[in-house]
Amino acid sequence: MNALMKTLAVFAAGAAAMYYLDPAEGRRRRVLVRDKGAAAGRNLKQTARSTTRYASDRVRGTVSGLKSGMDDAPVTDAVLHEQIRSKLGRIVDNPKDVEVQVSGGHVVLTGSATPEEMDSLARVVAGMHGVSDVENRMNDDGSVTPTH
Repeated sequence: MNALMKTLAVFAAGAAAMYYLDPAEGRRRRVLVRDKGAAAGRNLKQTARSTTRYASDRVRGTVSGLKSGMDDAPVTDAVLHEQIRSKLGRIVDNPKDVEVQVSGGHVVLTGSATPEEMDSLARVVAGMHGVSDVENRMNDDGSVTPTH
């Protein structure tokens, strides 16, 4: 079995040498292999860079999230309003249909959304730092309920 493997290896090496050292087409084939190898090296380098950048961003974001979770500083109503508005687009299909009012950590949600979106939005907002309570005045018929 070893003799057969050695014979096949020698045969393959001879065929490769003939293929790449051919006087008519060998030069073109060698250049093609060189160019493909260089392109693969560039792709590998770019992939390594982007993966490193992605991992670095994830670590930085996690550290920032942990730091902000430990911060007991009060959140202003304006900042809280903007944080809630930024989450709306990930929770409801039509964030323009939802109005947010914030006063002293008390959040009032008005507008319209599906029942699932309303529940999810109220749950997410209630868990945010700086929110003392959430008043959900939203409805699912497309009309805005007036606030008192």
